[in-house]
Amino acid sequence: MKSGMIILKTAREIQIMREANRIVAQILERLGEVIQPGVTTGELDKIAEKLIQQAKAKAAFKGYRMRNQKPYPASICSSVNEEIVHGIPGPRVLKEGDIVGVDVGVVFKGFVGDAARTYPVGEVSPQATKLLEVTRESLYKGIAEAVADKRLQDISGAVQRHVEANGFSVVRDFVGHGIGRKMHEPPQIPNYAGVGWNPRLQVGMALALEPMVNEGTWRIKLLDDEWTAVTADGSLSAHFEHSVAITDNGPLILSEL
Repeated sequence: MKSGMIILKTAREIQIMREANRIVAQILERLGEVIQPGVTTGELDKIAEKLIQQAKAKAAFKGYRMRNQKPYPASICSSVNEEIVHGIPGPRVLKEGDIVGVDVGVVFKGFVGDAARTYPVGEVSPQATKLLEVTRESLYKGIAEAVADKRLQDISGAVQRHVEANGFSVVRDFVGHGIGRKMHEPPQIPNYAGVGWNPRLQVGMALALEPMVNEGTWRIKLLDDEWTAVTADGSLSAHFEHSVAITDNGPLILSEL
């Protein structure tokens, strides 16, 4: 059913989305076990690709295009240190003290699962630890607002307040999104309040909430590969994402194990 342009999901569809997102959660869990100094981002991609195949799912990112970009070449995104999102896996070797954001998307039984985590590589600095903690906490602050009859910007504002209260900045060039049969459905979900559409939240909405938080400025640059977004000032960036359904009993996190 459509509400404006937002597609509301039935209980059965949400159950299938739970299956798709559980596959994503399992992959993220496995990648977290192998991330350590000396591992390449390309190796992470190969592991994810194999797990996606074993789950009889399809990589949602591989071949994906936005606007006039080249098709995305990998199964996961791996964004290291100052890379915010959409980093392309390859020969880069992870080093002690790095942080790496991993975004995984699959298609299963016609529905998309999508989630992301940022991992420390070995021992990281106190500031990097705080950045990861605050970004993850801000995601859960947003999820707590994903309740029927609240407004979309209640989610945005909760994320922004927590991030900025801790001295970090929210990225403004990329947003969360509705999710379902397509990876990106309406509505767009900024991680800051006061802009754009502000619909009332309804039971049956499925939303991918994904704070992207920078240590310094919120401004970004896009690299020549047409995909990798980095912080304009070279500061660290973290990214956490869950797909969430709004139910009669409050928010249901689809992408938890």
